[in-house]
Amino acid sequence: MSSPASLGRVLTALADPHRRRAVELLRKRPRRAGELADALGLSAPAMSKHLRELRKSGLVEETHPDFDARVRVYSLKAGAIEGLREWVDEMDLRWADELASFKAHVERGRGKGFKKRA
Repeated sequence: MSSPASLGRVLTALADPHRRRAVELLRKRPRRAGELADALGLSAPAMSKHLRELRKSGLVEETHPDFDARVRVYSLKAGAIEGLREWVDEMDLRWADELASFKAHVERGRGKGFKKRA
């Protein structure tokens, strides 16, 4: 599993709706910063700030095409959400166990003369 710090950076990055939307767009294909800004209705400086946060979180990477080093193309980083996926799966199992234990406890209590509420 990824470190708590890296998981925290991913969750913080995804907390912003513009960054989540950018990730959704990048899931379909790599895009230039300008394309993302236009699609999200953001100014270039605002989009730059969001992309910086996504890069720092490790979700997104930037490349430069051979024909023009000034152009930045952003794409999702391979395996970037694996740590998040593992954490969610772990929490899902933990809650399933907790709820099963609670259900068993309630059912045992019913057998001891507890009345069911209407």
